[in-house]
Amino acid sequence: MNDGALIPFLLTLIAGGATAIGAGLTFAIRKNDFRVLALGMSFSAGVMVYVSFMDIMPMALEFMGGGESPMAGKLGRAAAYAMFFAGAAAAAVIDYLVPEHVESDKIGGCPHCETKSKTKHAALLTAIAISVHNFPEGLSVFVTSLEDVKMGIAIAFAITLHNIPEGISVALPIYNATGDKKRAFWTAALSGLAEPAGAVAAYLVFAPILTPAVVGGALALTAGIMVYISLDELLPMAKEYGQEHYGIFGVFAGMAFIAIGSLAF
Repeated sequence: MNDGALIPFLLTLIAGGATAIGAGLTFAIRKNDFRVLALGMSFSAGVMVYVSFMDIMPMALEFMGGGESPMAGKLGRAAAYAMFFAGAAAAAVIDYLVPEHVESDKIGGCPHCETKSKTKHAALLTAIAISVHNFPEGLSVFVTSLEDVKMGIAIAFAITLHNIPEGISVALPIYNATGDKKRAFWTAALSGLAEPAGAVAAYLVFAPILTPAVVGGALALTAGIMVYISLDELLPMAKEYGQEHYGIFGVFAGMAFIAIGSLAF
């Protein structure tokens, strides 16, 4: 891996490692108190939606719609829009095939489950699901960072925030079901390794064929994935775990954070 790809890879490694942070926090968080998690997930959603529409899509449109003729420009922009919706569709297919999280009653100790084995089973399914959707997130961070490190850092920061509660969502039910802290921690931590795996895949597939059109398409695809995850996963979970207005407060706080931060550059 060359020097230009090292920082993007490290960003994906940090983002993926956040699941281990969440797993560690599992043993310190009071059960059934998920208000902080709700704020964290909605904050992350705000960051991801803002970055997708204000930064990533404009860059994708510039790369893909920069043809010399007006028709070429329109076709390029149309292709960028198509890639955006393709990214959302891909995330939706993954979500349909493998649900990305278990309900809050299961995370909080599964009071409605008949046995602890059901809690453990749900947690393992969650770990598999999180691994599946961490893979395209790693690809997203890597490809974006290759083009713009500052934007890649912003995306990695947002993903890091929502990977922390994902680590908790895996570790807590396993710990409740088995009482084994090590098993709970490592199961959650290993699910985050799909993030750097996505970066490696991006490096092997995209690096040899990077052109403006390829970069633009990958960026638009990334934006679609991020918006879908934000609207379908993070915001509903934030509402489920927090009080009524925690979700919307967190969203606008995340947007404001990135907007203010962008003024510094």
